Amino acid sequence: MPAKNGSAGGTRLVIVESPAKAKTIAGYLGRGYIVESSIGHIRDLPEKADDIPEKFKGAPWARLGVNVEHEFEPLYVVNPDKRSQVNKLRQLLKDADELYLATDEDREGEAIAWHLREVLKPKVPVHRMVFHEITPQAIRDAVANPRDLNLRLVDAQETRRILDRLYGYEVSPVLWKKVKPRLSAGRVQSVATRLVVERERERMAFTVAHYWDLQALFDTGKADERPRDFTGTLTGVDGKRVAQGRDFASTGQLKGNANVLHLSEAAAGELAGRLQGSSFAVRSVERKPYTRKPYAPFRTTTLQQEASRKLGFSAKYTMQVAQRLYENGFITYMRTDSITLSETAVAAARSQAVKLYGAAYVPDKPRVYSSKVKSAQEAHEAIRPSGEEFRTPGETGLSGDMFRLYELIWQRTVSSQMKDAVGESITVKVGGRSSAGEDVEFSASGRTITFYGFLKAYVEGADDPSTDRDDSEKRLPNLVEGDALSVTRLDVAGHSTKPPARYTEASLVKELEDREIGRPSTYASIIGTILDRGYVFKKGTALVPSFLAFAVVNLLEQHFGNLVDYDFTADMEKVLDDIANDRAERVPELQRFYYGGGEDGDEGLKEMVTDLGDIDAKEISSFPVKGTDIVLRVGRYGPYLDRDGARVNVPEDMTPDELTADKAEELFSRPTGDRQLGPDPVTGHMIVAKDGRYGPYVTEVLPEPVADEEAPKRRTKKADAVKPRTSSLFKSMSLDTITLDDALKLLTIPRVVGELEGEEVVAHNGKFGPYLKKGTDSRSLGSEDDLLTVTIDQAKELFAQPKQRGRGRAAAAAPLRELGDDPNSKKPVVVKEGRFGPYVTDGETNASLRKGDTVEDITIERAAELLAERRERAPAPKKTTTRKAPAKKAPAKKPAAKS
Repeated sequence: MPAKNGSAGGTRLVIVESPAKAKTIAGYLGRGYIVESSIGHIRDLPEKADDIPEKFKGAPWARLGVNVEHEFEPLYVVNPDKRSQVNKLRQLLKDADELYLATDEDREGEAIAWHLREVLKPKVPVHRMVFHEITPQAIRDAVANPRDLNLRLVDAQETRRILDRLYGYEVSPVLWKKVKPRLSAGRVQSVATRLVVERERERMAFTVAHYWDLQALFDTGKADERPRDFTGTLTGVDGKRVAQGRDFASTGQLKGNANVLHLSEAAAGELAGRLQGSSFAVRSVERKPYTRKPYAPFRTTTLQQEASRKLGFSAKYTMQVAQRLYENGFITYMRTDSITLSETAVAAARSQAVKLYGAAYVPDKPRVYSSKVKSAQEAHEAIRPSGEEFRTPGETGLSGDMFRLYELIWQRTVSSQMKDAVGESITVKVGGRSSAGEDVEFSASGRTITFYGFLKAYVEGADDPSTDRDDSEKRLPNLVEGDALSVTRLDVAGHSTKPPARYTEASLVKELEDREIGRPSTYASIIGTILDRGYVFKKGTALVPSFLAFAVVNLLEQHFGNLVDYDFTADMEKVLDDIANDRAERVPELQRFYYGGGEDGDEGLKEMVTDLGDIDAKEISSFPVKGTDIVLRVGRYGPYLDRDGARVNVPEDMTPDELTADKAEELFSRPTGDRQLGPDPVTGHMIVAKDGRYGPYVTEVLPEPVADEEAPKRRTKKADAVKPRTSSLFKSMSLDTITLDDALKLLTIPRVVGELEGEEVVAHNGKFGPYLKKGTDSRSLGSEDDLLTVTIDQAKELFAQPKQRGRGRAAAAAPLRELGDDPNSKKPVVVKEGRFGPYVTDGETNASLRKGDTVEDITIERAAELLAERRERAPAPKKTTTRKAPAKKAPAKKPAAKS
């Protein structure tokens, strides 16, 4: 219920987007305010045909929801699930003297406020109330200093919505016709998918190169020195630099301009032999001051990246947790391009740094940060703890993931106002001669930190786990030029070049931002979409494109190249910024996008989707396997390999870069699964074992029906056709070893066990395991073997027992793996085998492993992410209330007319 307090000064209705935000703000406002939520957007373009008003259904543009024939006028409809809330807001507005629209201060929030005004049609004064943190003072200031709606922001958001609608509704049907039904295309989503596919193409084209060097452990001979030894790497022979990974191209060959010595394993070993007993000395010691400045406070994208690296959160989950922190008054607004802090926030951060670390860790002057994002959109602050004084994490009363994310934001904000970390970096060159007279040089680098500064409070994570942290040290002995050294160990070290790393959520967010593609506030939903659509799946934290994504990107690149061009997509963001800043108009830009033209005479979207005759659906979804006559094709039911008409399915969890020539040949060499086991002694029908889309199974081959030439011909319905008996193999069986006897037993399933209480009891092998069914009642069986042996007496005992539900219905099996403690619940996480396949659990929350996850490779970080997402999707617990006697009804009011 909205908070309502009467006042002699009248009643003010404040509308925000979410119930949680409404509850917090209501607690800060005094008498005379009613705070209610719109529960997000109240109206939008129609999602389906039923949503289109009757008078527009015959219009040729109606399916788009945008009148492309008349200035791209959008057709807005109140969302069916929001009608009751809209009616509630109208009723509240009747008793209000003023209306405050307090939605978020960005383009989307401005558009929501505008839609509220257009739908509610208030007859009282309307104010736009804006704030970037939910604290008592911020809310009081927002009420005291309202502004008008910014229609330029509304125009920019409306243009974005129309662009996305036209792109999705015009291009997606092309994918349905040429690739696979029910696919989707999106203005930024498709470009993000292309980035992931291109990275996989680079990996597939990559040829590994191998190179060797020497690793020497040098001893200074100084017994009182700590450390007294250090490791050096061979860097030069006779003045020629020894090849390193950076000298090789992706083809596996040395780069054309690389004048280096490429040592083979044999050559490196021989050189090591010639260096045995050689004398070495320090040739040079180079010392440089080391300085590391603090990281800027968080903006949306850097928060998503760090939460991914440090907490294992997906971008989507990070924003969900941040939203709750904001709405409950713990942090400032979380969708921002800004890294600046207000004077109040700077003072709070400096004060807390002094209190926690001492005045020596805080610079004399406050630090000022300016955004490096060219298209920074809003004038918000950075993401920081809310209020004039920051609460430490322990003072918030938070727990779980909200606590962990708040702590990350708090640490980053406080550290941003602390002193630099300083120290010294050292590079040492060591020289010697081999028995053959070769001049060799080894190199070693070190770093010491003499003052940790901001690193005391916060150290940023890295996408590459092998990268040294900013607070790591590598100490070398105290060396001077000319110091003699002895070698205590000399090893040949082999190295291999690595293909480009796949994107993670963190690195994909960074790539999108660096290319200025899309808005940072939309990255979480974009990554969520390409995961949900099956274009990308996760293998650990890496984002792997599916073969389906290859087919979709192939079509878009060949026939809609402009729409997935990185520069074109980035330029569209600049256009939206120009509209927001009154430098461009909505209609001309939409006209150019949809119908083409402009200075460059570009082809418009409408023309692109009109003539699809030259798109060869088979060619689009076909990819030759290099070095073979095998072609990978993406079919309606998944990817498969084709060689002159012979086909074999590609395993669902295979990544594209794993499909090498050898792997393709191996898949074809495997048994096809079509094995004739022999005739059924009763029917004479041949029994066959096959490998199907849903796994191995056995079936019978029915004879072709004999046509009756005199009988009138009619079309046979599927229901009339005789279907062969079919049964899946038990998990304990395999296609290679199954016998005719086994198959005949399987074909008795579903098996009638007997009769109980006048109803048949039937043994079934279902999607969730073996079970008995009696009418509408059912009971699980302990194993698949029980399907063939369970008796009616055993069935009677089972049905006499209460029905158990959930994964715990069977005796608890030992976990497949123990992963460690969940950082959120602090409980041990294990991997178990369930009816739906393997899953992770902390004893309270269960989350199934997804495509790309394996029992052997899953980490505690990935398990924590799956559990966190599962908790977020879990329904809120139902409230139990004592039922009161119904009050006497008042006379019914006449319902308000629908608008």
